[in-house]
Amino acid sequence: MRILVLIGTLYGFLSVALGAFGAHLLEGKLSENALSMWEKAVHYQMFHALIIITTGLVLIKYESSALVFAGWAFVLGVLLFSGSLYTYATTGVRMLAMITPFGGVLFLIGWILFGYAMMKVLSS
Repeated sequence: MRILVLIGTLYGFLSVALGAFGAHLLEGKLSENALSMWEKAVHYQMFHALIIITTGLVLIKYESSALVFAGWAFVLGVLLFSGSLYTYATTGVRMLAMITPFGGVLFLIGWILFGYAMMKVLSS
């Protein structure tokens, strides 16, 4: 699943770029609360960029449907969780904050599937 490695790398790059953007261009333009949301989105995106890359690398060596689902849960989780926080922080549209928990649930599902798959890989 080289696509996961590519997506994870792109998410990592964007996390650094968006973190710098937030620190240098949004500071003073957003409220402390909005800037805190932006930073949370950046952190979660970077953490999950790394696990997406890891998942893709493991999938190159070991076939596992649980890992495939985990990888895509992480990818969609970043879009929903971090994406909704970025948008909410910059627009203030409260309805967008209702999307964030769905991304969080996808993260949790991804971690459970990743752990399950890795236990199977390590026991074989």
